[in-house]
Amino acid sequence: MKKILVILLTFFLIIPLVKAQDDSLNLSSESAILMDYKSGKILYEKNTQEKLPMASMTKIMSMLLIMESIENGTLSYEDKVLISENASSMGGSQVFLQAGEQYTVNDLLKCIAISSANDAVVAMAEKISGSVDAFVDLMNKRVKELGLKNTNFANPHGLDNENHYSTAYDMAIIAKELLNYEDILKYTSIYEDYLTKPDGSEIWLVNTNRLVRFYDGVDGLKTGYTTEARYCLTATAKKGDLRLISVVMKSPSAEDRSSDTSTLLTYGFNSFKTSIIYSGDESLGKVKVEKGKINEIDVYLKEDLTEILSVTQKPNNYSFNIKVDKIISPIKAGNVVGTAEIIDNNGNIIDEVEIIVKEDIVKAGFFDYLKQSLVFITSGI
Repeated sequence: MKKILVILLTFFLIIPLVKAQDDSLNLSSESAILMDYKSGKILYEKNTQEKLPMASMTKIMSMLLIMESIENGTLSYEDKVLISENASSMGGSQVFLQAGEQYTVNDLLKCIAISSANDAVVAMAEKISGSVDAFVDLMNKRVKELGLKNTNFANPHGLDNENHYSTAYDMAIIAKELLNYEDILKYTSIYEDYLTKPDGSEIWLVNTNRLVRFYDGVDGLKTGYTTEARYCLTATAKKGDLRLISVVMKSPSAEDRSSDTSTLLTYGFNSFKTSIIYSGDESLGKVKVEKGKINEIDVYLKEDLTEILSVTQKPNNYSFNIKVDKIISPIKAGNVVGTAEIIDNNGNIIDEVEIIVKEDIVKAGFFDYLKQSLVFITSGI
C-alpha cells in the first residue's frame, strides 16, 4: 500500500459555517431546509425532522428510480410505454393519458417533471416494476439505502395517505441523489412545452414550479400540493460554482412557498461561497503498477474537491493521505483504485473520497516482460 501526503486548503466537511436556525428568516412554511448540493452541508434548518405529507414532491424519488433505470440500461428514453386502465384513471394532476395509448419514456418523464402528471408517473412505475406496489417497494428500499429513517412511500405520485410521509431533510437528500443525474435538469428546467398525443392533438404542459421562470438560476425540482400537505416545494438553483437545494413543506399558499424558497436561495447565495481546492484534473502523484506495460501511473481524485464557506471566512490548512492498494493490470480509465483520507489539524480522519486512474493500463505481454527485465539488468550494471 502506497501513501502520499498532500497538504491542502480547508475541506468542506469541517468548516464551521454560520448557519441560520429555525425561524430566523421569518419563513411561513412549517418545515424548511437549505443544503449545499456538493457537500450536503446544511446552511439553514427549521423543523427539518418533522414528518409531514410531501404531496407530489414524492415524484423526486420516482424520477430518481427512472433515471437509475436509464443509467443501468434496463430502460431508455425512447422505450415505448403502454398506458394501462389503472394509470389513466389516476386523479389529481394529470395530462389525461388514455388506456391503450403509447408514449416514450422521454414523453412521460417530461409530463412528470413539468406538469406533475399522476397518470404518467403510474405508467412509468408499471413499466419499471410491473406494478405500482412493486415500484413502491423499490422506492422504500431506496430510502433505506440512502439511510433515511423518516420517510415512507405508499404510492409513486403523492396523493394523501396516512402511511405516506417524509421530512425536509429526507427530501433534500433524495433531491441531492437525483441531481447526480444532470439530465433530469433538462426536464425540470422547462417552463412550458407540449405533449403530442397519438391522434395528433397537443396537451399544453406548464411547470408547476413558477420559480423556473421567475428566479434566476432555478432549474428544478418539484412542487407538491394536497389538502393535507398544503403547499410544498423542493427547488434547486445554481449560480457560479454554487448549487443549492431548498425544501419548504406545509406552506400556507402557493405564493408563500415561492416566497420562502426565494428567501432561502437568496440567503444562501448571499451568505456562502464555494471553491475548488483540489482539482480532479491535477495528479496526486504516481503509484506502482504490477503486470502492466507501464510500471507506474498517475492517480487523481474522482472529482474536484470543493469547500463551502461563509463569504467572510478564510480557509485553514488541512491534509489528506492517499491510500492505494496494488494496481494490477489490466485496468480501465476511470476505475477507482483507492481512497483519500481527509485529515483535520488534530490528525483525525473525518472522511474518505475515491481516487481513480485516467488512462487504460494494458496487461504486459512476453516481450514487455523481456524489455523490463533488460532494463532492470542494465540499470544494475
